[in-house]
Amino acid sequence: MRVSGSRSAVLTVVACLGLWAGGAAGQEVSPRGKTSYMPVDQTEPFSEVMARMKADKPKVEARHQQLLVQRYDLGNKPASGVTMSKGKPVQEGVRVKLPPGVTWDSLAAMSPEAIRDKGVFPPGLMPLPHPNHPEGGMLFPKFHINEIKQQEGRDLTRFDLDFDLPDHFLPEFPPPIFLTTRPDLGDVSQGKLVTLMNVQDLFNGILNPKQLEGLRLLVTPFPQQQFNQTADRRSELPSRGVSCFDCHVNGHTNGATHLVGDIRPQEFRHRIETPTLRGVNIQRLFGSQRALKTVEDFTEFEQRAAYFDGDPVIATKKGVNILERGSQVHFMAEVEELFDFPPAPKLRFDGKLDPKKATPAEARGQELFFGKAQCSVCHTAPYYTDNLMHNLRAERFYKPVLINGEVMGADGPIKTFPLRGIRDSPPYLHDGRLLTLEDTVEFFNLILETRLTAQEKKDLVAFMRVL
Repeated sequence: MRVSGSRSAVLTVVACLGLWAGGAAGQEVSPRGKTSYMPVDQTEPFSEVMARMKADKPKVEARHQQLLVQRYDLGNKPASGVTMSKGKPVQEGVRVKLPPGVTWDSLAAMSPEAIRDKGVFPPGLMPLPHPNHPEGGMLFPKFHINEIKQQEGRDLTRFDLDFDLPDHFLPEFPPPIFLTTRPDLGDVSQGKLVTLMNVQDLFNGILNPKQLEGLRLLVTPFPQQQFNQTADRRSELPSRGVSCFDCHVNGHTNGATHLVGDIRPQEFRHRIETPTLRGVNIQRLFGSQRALKTVEDFTEFEQRAAYFDGDPVIATKKGVNILERGSQVHFMAEVEELFDFPPAPKLRFDGKLDPKKATPAEARGQELFFGKAQCSVCHTAPYYTDNLMHNLRAERFYKPVLINGEVMGADGPIKTFPLRGIRDSPPYLHDGRLLTLEDTVEFFNLILETRLTAQEKKDLVAFMRVL
């Protein structure tokens, strides 16, 4: 939902990358908005809103797709013999396109200031806008929409917008479920998407009654900003809402996207890709700004605030679901803490490679990970997280520019997500701007100024694929 911005005291941003930036020179954005509050009373009839946004949809999506094509190679190029836990091919290769006249090696040899002043930082390494950043809101891949419609008759289609990234860059669907309490069972999902229609059949006899109730709540739809029963919605028909598992599919992720609710004005809000819930039991920071210290805090916060862009007035209007802390929140959180990382047969108990099972490339990659590449400064074994926040200050490589409604500014502190099972969780970084692990290595090679060789980059990817 757009928050208006004043044009007084403007911050002028220069489209320093021309066509590569996807914007025209001279665009302006206000550093402060007129208000943090959204309009409560919708005066334009819903039928007119829907007709207007449907008419605008092709233009909005074409603009965003042009940006994606300018930034990335979106082809389907699976890695040979490398799959996710249930068999979906993993995409390989650097997909971020380079500006004319530079190579990854030449960029790595330049200082951040030189890269910024010459305007040659690859746009695919900059923040990735929401498909319609001025509008924002939850957006689901088509395969998930179709399955929910088939199982429940509930429609998560938005009349104004479709999901943007190709399916081959997203996690497998539906993903397997591994439980910390029953590792002997392997994937307990039986290859199914867990919904209200099958949750009892799948988990009765595996979870206790309290956990079963928590899981039921995780698959129960509740009103949300774009999906609710008011005229201020983005579904054609009044909607029962969305469930936690509509994004965190089977306790993992389907790559669904949204905008963080804790930043204003709209141009400064970050796109956020749904993180996996696997390994939540070992994590200690939650929420887009990581101010929440327990998964119970996060579970309650999602319903009260994140579902409604941090606006309690709008939440009241659309039907906020207030969870009871001592039972409902606790039950849901207990289930969330059961979701385990996928098996990693090449790792020992300490998270390091078993020398008897590792290939030479994987062994070299591990040495780089804990050495020259500096990955382990933040991603410490055995789960490959330090449970802290780190500010990479990527903005030192480029000048601020307004691209498709988002300011390419500072990311700020970013949570160190666990890397266990990382091959199951594309795309990467908090906003999904990095489509492959190879893209991720190139990004951090520049940001950390590590100057890895081509072979070292390949070895590092080989190691991360077995985590």
